[in-house]
Formats: sequence, structure tokens, C-alpha cells
Amino acid sequence: MRIAKFWVFLFLILGVVPCRADSLFFEDEPVQDGLNVFDVSATFADIYQKLDSVKWGGKNINVAIESLEKLNPNAHIAATDERVVLVWKDAIIANYPRPEPGDWNGFGEITTALVLKLRANDVALHNASESQMYQMVVDSLMRGIDENGRYIYSRQAEINEDGRILTSVGLEGVRDSRGNYRVDGIYKGSPADIAGIREGDLIVEINGVAVADMSDADLSGVMSGFNSGTAKIKLLNPAGEKDVVLRRATIVLADADIVHRSDPEFGGLLEIVVHRITDNATQIVNEALAKYPDVSGIILDLRAATGDDERAAAKFAGLFVGARPVMRIVETAMDEVEVIPGGSAVTDAPVVVLMSNMTRGTAEAIVATFYENERGVLVGTPTAGSARIASRVNLENGGALELLNKAIKTGSGRVIDGRGIFPIVCLSNIRSVNQQNAFFLNVINNDFNSKDFNQEPDVDVDAIRRGCPVITSGADEDALSTAVAVKILTDEKVYNKLVAE
Repeated sequence: MRIAKFWVFLFLILGVVPCRADSLFFEDEPVQDGLNVFDVSATFADIYQKLDSVKWGGKNINVAIESLEKLNPNAHIAATDERVVLVWKDAIIANYPRPEPGDWNGFGEITTALVLKLRANDVALHNASESQMYQMVVDSLMRGIDENGRYIYSRQAEINEDGRILTSVGLEGVRDSRGNYRVDGIYKGSPADIAGIREGDLIVEINGVAVADMSDADLSGVMSGFNSGTAKIKLLNPAGEKDVVLRRATIVLADADIVHRSDPEFGGLLEIVVHRITDNATQIVNEALAKYPDVSGIILDLRAATGDDERAAAKFAGLFVGARPVMRIVETAMDEVEVIPGGSAVTDAPVVVLMSNMTRGTAEAIVATFYENERGVLVGTPTAGSARIASRVNLENGGALELLNKAIKTGSGRVIDGRGIFPIVCLSNIRSVNQQNAFFLNVINNDFNSKDFNQEPDVDVDAIRRGCPVITSGADEDALSTAVAVKILTDEKVYNKLVAE
């Protein structure tokens, strides 16, 4: 009793009062090591509570404080039913009572306390900003449950913290032999596009300094950065010399781009380049199909497409296949939800689907939909095999958790994640004109004996990827993809044979 009275007296004398009876922190010490311990604890409590409500494809998620030891190999955490002990190398540096199950505030505080101890011993964690700290800690908490999960710091908090948003003038280029910078790409709607800069223009001077005298770092700093800086650029093009003032700005890319190839060489083909499978992309494609209803064929370029919205993917695929199964969503080990679009297809034009190792998420399910319904020819290299879609969990601090906790199967139930979808026509095996000619001749003569690995459930995926490797030159891949797709779509016999393979 005397000891208890002594501690109460000491707290009153020093003015050190915990925020609640069992709290690890005191109200007059809200900031420790640059962190507001109460705000950080509240965020971790919110994260634990939200994670506890998420379905994880059959995995049970329990609050595992022990996983914090993944932050540093010198850290070892042992959690019993009663205590949580942090050992750094061979020394115990923290020993706390373990919160009761469901005590999210308690788990939030103990996580913050452990992080403070780790920051005191780990230089990288100590120097991390608040947003970086959250990312590192949440990554360690979720590893083994969702290796692709991530913490998204609130945009407003991120701006307040470091005031930086990446911006660009909106052009790409390469140096020539004289050190000048030749433009070889323009982002649509960017400052460079609005200023009238075009591919092939030569940038010879920036802010009065010859580009040949600028380092690559200096040049990159002008083209992109973390503020809205302005640059005076001198251009040379066939029309002569031109001075342009460019201001860096945030660039928003469209979810899909449409190119109508009406010239006779391409036979009235419609090229659809998709960046993200979204409702917006579906709307863009639907409008294009309505505008060009009589196209002879469609090149659907999904080589860099991704997506995590199953409903948007169903709508997108439904434009081509109608009310047929597009995918199955696996949220738990026992449950699969079949996703079928409503309505009828809006086009029956032949389709070549371009794919690559960057095709991932719901885009992989769309590739599989064309394959399983014999609705198009798959051309390219194997898809990523990263067929998971995200649940976004909004947090009270304005941030969010993005969790790739739902696995995708094809409409017929084939596994995609960790495997991918394999092309019928492997581009990397027909790189030269002679190889292409021989390939198409074999198709016409019924000598095309390529094995369809999509039908084999137990194939060596790595071996298939080695046999149909990624094309490392973007320019080569673009030219090859176009040439092969056009040939397939303009030769009905070739198309029909490849669809039926």
C-alpha cells in the first residue's frame, strides 16, 4: 500500500499522468522521436481492427506482433498469452503485457512502443518519415498474408509532410551523337503536347544553356521533378527554330486509347490500347465500337494493362463476349463467386489480343475470356501470373490499406495467379520476317503444331516463360505486334485456324 501511494504521489508531483490506466504513454509526452505516439497508436489500432474484418482467401488473420521482427534481422519478438518481449541481438530492450484479444487500442499502443524501441536501434527506421514508417511497419505486419499489400499514406498528409508531387513536362527523348536531345514521345494533353512539340523535334538549348553541355541529371531535372518549375526551351524542327516555355504539371493518362487504321494497308482495323481495366476504359471502348461498327478486325492491346475491379472487367469483356463467365473471384478457401456481365456483345469483329508479362490483374482474366470462348487469338508472351484484385480499406487518418486479398480464376475455373495465361502465337519466337513467313505458311498448311499449354494444369511455368521470353526492346515489340496482328486479322484462313487451336 505504501508503494502504491508513493507512485501516486510521484505522478502528482511530476505531473506525469498516463492517458488511461493501462496506457504505455503519458499525456505530457505526446511526441517521441518525432512521432505523435497517440496519433500513431490510433492509426495502428484502426489498421488492426480493419484487417481483422477482411477475408483473406482462406487464411485466418490474427494480430501477430511477432512479425514486427521482420523490420530488422537483429530484432526478435516473443509474444506469449501474457507478455510481449523484444530482444535486440542478445539484450531484452522491451517487455510489455500483451493486450487482450480484440483490444485494438492496446495493440496499437504496443506496436507504437515497439516501433519506438526499434527506431532507437535501427538507423533506417529512425530516419524514415512518418509515411515511410507506416509503409515499413505495415509491410512487416502483412508479410506472409499479403506480400503485395501496401499502406497508402493520405495525399493531404503526404503533401503536408514533404510538399512534393512528381510532375513532368510530358515528353520523352534520347540524346543524339552531338549531345542534343531528340524528342521521341509526347504524352497526350501534357504541357509539351499543348505547346506543339512533336516527335522528331530537337531540343538544343534550355534556359540559355546548350543541352550538349548539360549533364543527364540536369536534363532530367528540367523534364520532371517535385515542383512546377518552368523552362525556356529552344527547338529545331523542319520548320526552323522555335522557342517554347514549358511548365511542369501533373499528367493524367487515359485508361484507354483508340486508333482507327482506315488506310487500305490495314483494312479498316481498330486498335484499342488499354492501360487500366476500369469503367472509364469500358466507356471509351464502347463509344469507339459504336463509332466504327464496320471495322474488319480489332487489335486489343493489353500488353501493359492492369486492373483490380471485377465489375469493370466484366463490363469490358461483355462488350466482346456478352453474358458469359469472365472470371471467378476466390475470397476464401471454400467460396468462389462467378462474375458474368449482363447484356449482349456489341461487336463480333475478329480480335487479336496482345499480351505480355505486364498484363496483370483483371486484364489476365479478360485475356483468358477471349481464349476460353474462342473469341480471339492470343499473341505475345505469357502474362504476369499476378491475378489478384484489391480490397481498399479506408483508415480514419485519411490513408488506406490496399490488400490484394482476392484471387482470380478464369471463367471456367482455371488458376491464373502464379501461372499466367500463355499465348497461342509467341512473338519472341518469330522475330524475323523469315520466321513470320514460315510461321504463317505452317498455319495455312496445317503444320502448326504448337502445344497449347493453357490446357495443361501441371506445366513447368518457368520453362514455358524461358521458351517464350519477354521482348526487351519496346520498339521491336511494337513493330512485331502490329505486323503479326495485321496479318492474322487480314487473312481469314489464318485467323480461323488460330482461333480454333
